[in-house]
Amino acid sequence: MAQPGNDATTPGEKIFVVPSVRTTDSDNTEKRPAVKVAPLRVDVPPRTISSFWRRRPKPDPNAIATQPSVFDDPEQAKFFQPLPTYENLHRFDPNERWTWAEEKIEWRVAAWAAIAFFALDLDRSNMSQASTDNFLEDLGLNTNDYNLGNTVFKLSFLLAELPSQLISKKIGPYRWIPAQMILWSIVAASQFWLKGRSSFLVTRALIGLLQGGFIPDVILYMSYFYKGTKLPFRLAIFWMANRLTDVIAPLLAYGLLRLRGYHGYEGWRWLFLLECILTLAIGTWSIFMMAPSPTQTKSWWRSKGWFTEREEKIMVNRILRDDPSKGDMHNRQAITFKLLWKSLCDFDLWPIYALGLTFGIPAGPPDQYLTLTLRQLGFDTFNSNLLSIPAQVGTTVNMLIMTYISEKINQRSYLGIFVQLWFLPCVIAMSVIPDSSSKWARFVLVTVLLSYPTPHPMQVGWCSRNSNTVLTRTVGAALYNMALQLQAIIYSNIYLEDDKPLYRRGNRVLVCICILNIFMYIFSKVYYTWRNKKRDEKWDAMTVEQKVDYIETTTDEGSKRLDFRFAH
Repeated sequence: MAQPGNDATTPGEKIFVVPSVRTTDSDNTEKRPAVKVAPLRVDVPPRTISSFWRRRPKPDPNAIATQPSVFDDPEQAKFFQPLPTYENLHRFDPNERWTWAEEKIEWRVAAWAAIAFFALDLDRSNMSQASTDNFLEDLGLNTNDYNLGNTVFKLSFLLAELPSQLISKKIGPYRWIPAQMILWSIVAASQFWLKGRSSFLVTRALIGLLQGGFIPDVILYMSYFYKGTKLPFRLAIFWMANRLTDVIAPLLAYGLLRLRGYHGYEGWRWLFLLECILTLAIGTWSIFMMAPSPTQTKSWWRSKGWFTEREEKIMVNRILRDDPSKGDMHNRQAITFKLLWKSLCDFDLWPIYALGLTFGIPAGPPDQYLTLTLRQLGFDTFNSNLLSIPAQVGTTVNMLIMTYISEKINQRSYLGIFVQLWFLPCVIAMSVIPDSSSKWARFVLVTVLLSYPTPHPMQVGWCSRNSNTVLTRTVGAALYNMALQLQAIIYSNIYLEDDKPLYRRGNRVLVCICILNIFMYIFSKVYYTWRNKKRDEKWDAMTVEQKVDYIETTTDEGSKRLDFRFAH
């Protein structure tokens, strides 16, 4: 957040003009000459790429950590007050101050989110593990049936995104998320009794419908506890669980698939049943783990709660000082159709939605078909599962590094381009590699491709930061994830039966999409830079009195405000 009285801003944040106490001249005309207010803390500017490796001194633990905010000026603070229905209002105090030593980051929510995502992805990834155990042959299915099952799942997942967000916003994520987890675990366990194509497609559809809103629901929930600048790295940890699941799942499958023949059942049936019992336990645990908000952590099974009164005040005021818009809605306030439509029409978020539609397609089919490809290359069931692990470890580490760097250098579009440049030589090589190449050469190539630093957590944080209201942030998270599911539907139909085992035609399609993505990231950078420049021109042309009058009287909301700047 820009310090009061400064003109420079960090993209994705508001400019706050702090006037002095009102004075009058001889003709009684009110004037509000601008004065600079001493900052509550000295903010360190974002690093540039060239200075990233240089160590910077850590702040004095006893120094004031309270962030400068619009709430420091009584004249403006009244226009940014949390609503009376805001659940944390009783802990809000603009005069609250704290030190760096007191500004502890809450890890319970991030840790729970990672474990919950493990449960989600365990039930999503076990289909890939089952495919190495003659799953398709046992049910009389082929590659195109497998594609159709993935498409049905992704389509159901997509259709559930927005309705799930509306339910979550109405009854609270802390209630809806555990209910989702328990229901999808039961349906996923029922795959033990699959009989053929019809039952396969029905369970795929039901699991997709029940899992659909989980990711945006969790993102919304986490935004209640973390500042905008702290959220992306916590989301990276959240998605790290997604990748670690792809490490753990093959190890579980390595043991569970050996149950083939136990009581006359195939190994993949035991895989579905036993893994889903684990996810059901995590869903039940989540009922007792989740809390509605930072100030509502006490319950009959948690009598002391998570925080002291002092810690609650620090959390609430830290969050609202960073983003006053988080006090705009109660965490169980329903979204009306009018508000929903208003959020859908926020065209300034459309470039990020467009990126969500295509950015991961170059890695999608190779990842989805990894275990099948390894089997087709001649590796056995158990080695195919184990050989899928190195790529997941690589992409997990690289994802955390890139998300950290994106916040330190305050850049997103350039890092997105870097990811596409990671993809490009790999997909080109996959489309032209000679038939005589060894299976180990192909394994190394696909492992390098799938070790990419995924920009997904960075882009979710990007979307959240450019939303600037709880309403748009809620709907935006769902729309971005819907774009992500459309992406998965697209890439689930690129590798086809008549193109296996090398999928050369499909890989040429991936090359074209990769090049398209580079231009899309360039467009997003140019677009948001242009939007900020136009606003700077209008804002800088106004007098201090006009700026203050705008803040007091404007009907613009969220990212439409003239004093808001987009992150890029």
